[in-house]
Amino acid sequence: MEDKVKRAIEDIRPSLQNDGGDIEFVSLVGSDVTVRLKGACAGCPMSQMTLKSGVERYLRNFVDPKLTVVNTPDF
Repeated sequence: MEDKVKRAIEDIRPSLQNDGGDIEFVSLVGSDVTVRLKGACAGCPMSQMTLKSGVERYLRNFVDPKLTVVNTPDF
């Protein structure tokens, strides 16, 4: 399933990059997908909405409806 998640994230990346942001896959543990929002997305007040309404919804539709997406800060 990790490969499917990574492919789905690659599908989403261009949309975020068009807005000056980016997304990076970090890990998949059980049904929890950890990503890192980067660039403009990292400090954007709308990042949580992007994560839940955009990324999580896409992954649930195209990979597994049980997936949950969380962001880890970029240090």
